[in-house]
Amino acid sequence: MHGHRHAYGPTESGTVLLDLGGDTGALIIYTGRDLRGREIEISRADGAAGPRTHSAVRERIVRDGVFHSAVYPDLPAGLYTVWWDDSTPAGAISVTGGEIAEFTWPTSVSPGAD
Repeated sequence: MHGHRHAYGPTESGTVLLDLGGDTGALIIYTGRDLRGREIEISRADGAAGPRTHSAVRERIVRDGVFHSAVYPDLPAGLYTVWWDDSTPAGAISVTGGEIAEFTWPTSVSPGAD
């Protein structure tokens, strides 16, 4: 995770624009409220797209309630690593062009992770 927090307010339905189509997809990482303001880093698993990118976890207010997530609106299709911290992966997710991939933040990292 990126080393600092942001003080973003909540967002409501319709405030996030996703660029989907062709070879471009999106990713939503669902977290608990305890991560609000934290930045979660992701990177291409194959190293094809260069350095890591990050997005802040924000409170999202929708018709059915409230949840917390980080949104990556326009990602090239491919396999991505979601980073727990600077050196430990939290998991991997495949992003497909024209679709929204969803990842649930783990409550703990696996014991075998480096």
